[in-house]
Amino acid sequence: MSAPLYNRDILSLAVATAEYLPRPEAAYHASLRAPLCGSRILLDLDTDEAGHVQAIGLHVEACALGQASAALLARHAPGRSLDELRAARVAIARWFAGEGVQPDWPGFDLLAPARDYPARQGAILLPFDAAIAAFETEAVQA
Repeated sequence: MSAPLYNRDILSLAVATAEYLPRPEAAYHASLRAPLCGSRILLDLDTDEAGHVQAIGLHVEACALGQASAALLARHAPGRSLDELRAARVAIARWFAGEGVQPDWPGFDLLAPARDYPARQGAILLPFDAAIAAFETEAVQA
């Protein structure tokens, strides 16, 4: 029998998005929506001189799984490059498709029950898609 889709750990992570307030002064921004479930994310991102994530701000309108994924991204993205975020996103998608092992992203084991629910996977990938999209936008000049 698989683990419950929504559990105390997922719900705890979901509310953790409040720790990553929007950062309108950030250099990079993205606003994305998952078409299947309608989840939305506004993500603000700053990088250091080397191009590694320095800080992330979030506004997430998603199910608890999407919010939990956003919290895991915000918590563990600092210090990572665009290439590392892309690799994580690819690994997650492959794992969902049954083509790879569980992604090596801290805390992602908590989202393992969602592998059996394809309709929820877009919400889980959305924060990674938004971070990649933010990186790829033109930096806002102060």
